[in-house]
Amino acid sequence: MLNSKVHKWTTLTLPLLLAPSLALGATTYDRAQVVSTTPVYETIQYTVPVEACRNEEVAYANNPRRSFTGPILGAIIGGALGNAVGHNNSNRKVGAVVGAVLGGSIGADISRRNRGYANDEVRYRTERVCNVSSEIREEERLAGYNVSYVYAGETYTTHMNRDPGDSIRVRVRVSPAQ
Repeated sequence: MLNSKVHKWTTLTLPLLLAPSLALGATTYDRAQVVSTTPVYETIQYTVPVEACRNEEVAYANNPRRSFTGPILGAIIGGALGNAVGHNNSNRKVGAVVGAVLGGSIGADISRRNRGYANDEVRYRTERVCNVSSEIREEERLAGYNVSYVYAGETYTTHMNRDPGDSIRVRVRVSPAQ
């Protein structure tokens, strides 16, 4: 019984209370029935760094630490032998110099041979080489919803960020006709 009295009061009294403000162009809110909701997608592009690596044979000159022990010992031994072979003083000096040069050269050759390769020999090693490039990728993302709704017998369409469900809130603005 109380509900019917409240309903009658709001039905009869509320429009009378709102009438002056509606006459001045007041705004009120109501609900409208949603008739269709269509998701709207947009394609976005973005860049991603992509690393590509490969194994590559790389040449390098073999420059081990040089040891001067072999040439020095060869020069000393060669100089001593050259000095011993000479018969007089001037021959001994020349023999010592020639022996030192030949001994140094022989010592250097022996040192190289003992290391197993010549100083200028080119060697190869495998190195991992990587390059970074940019790749453009595309992705579909939800941009919102196109919503059709009916209010007061008229169909309207709007775009919304979310799915409204079965009904949406609408703003109703009433102003006097001229």
